[in-house]
Amino acid sequence: MFGFHWPGGASTDDATGRTVETGTWAYYGLQRLADNSAVFVAPQGLDNGWADTGGEDVTFVDDMLRRIEADLCVDTTQSFALGFSHGAAMSYALACSRATVFRAVAIQSGGQLSGCGGGTQPIACLGVHGLSGSVLGIAGGRAMRGRFVRNNGCTPQNPPEPAPGSLTHRVTTYSGCSAGHPVAWAAFDEGHTAHRTGLR
Repeated sequence: MFGFHWPGGASTDDATGRTVETGTWAYYGLQRLADNSAVFVAPQGLDNGWADTGGEDVTFVDDMLRRIEADLCVDTTQSFALGFSHGAAMSYALACSRATVFRAVAIQSGGQLSGCGGGTQPIACLGVHGLSGSVLGIAGGRAMRGRFVRNNGCTPQNPPEPAPGSLTHRVTTYSGCSAGHPVAWAAFDEGHTAHRTGLR
């Protein structure tokens, strides 16, 4: 499980959850839920970001995967990527360029900042975005979601989103997706945040 940090964040932020609640939010809360059943990786982006200039960050991930697979006993069919903000953009870039390598990605309040080389193959995807995100607007999240709805052969729809001011969330699981490639979308009535999004 690769956890990608936000711009200005660091690998230790993902690995410890220290900017929110140490331990509980490590790897966006997934380490606690995994109960020692997964290998977690917190890469450090160049200049604390994931610009993927010339594909350098995707190459970095390729190199890490080779090293991990050589040194550890891992199920190579169960690689996942998730991130928040710029880290979500990196997860999106991997979904586009490494759909046959990663089993699924989770994109939390992201944007198309790290590119999308390829971007035509299906991959399981969870998109999460705040309605009032002023840093990376929800329109970008919807566009990224739309790519995987198309790639995965899901039945198109305009999923319901919560009313502004409701402080609630709405989760939609798309129907008709190709086998093994579900798409889910969660919109929540808050801003640009990776935690306490109403999905508790």
